[in-house]
Amino acid sequence: MLLLTCPNCGDRNVSEFRFGGELSSRPKDPSALSSAEWANYLYMRNNVMDAQTEWWHHNAGCGLWFLAERHTRTNEVIKTYPYAKRNA
Repeated sequence: MLLLTCPNCGDRNVSEFRFGGELSSRPKDPSALSSAEWANYLYMRNNVMDAQTEWWHHNAGCGLWFLAERHTRTNEVIKTYPYAKRNA
């Protein structure tokens, strides 16, 4: 059984959560992107076979979106933490 630690609720079964995809940087000016660049941002993923930072949503609990560092081959959850917006 895979456990995720919700920053609000603590350890929970992964069935309470929904995967939101790998963390990627948003384009600074989406309107300046070509169609190919926009499609690349929306659909192309790194899909690494190593530790990866991912979005997770606690949809059967508190509803928090948070980040998790997880090893994609072993499924080991290294850590979870709330998203903190960075200043540009």
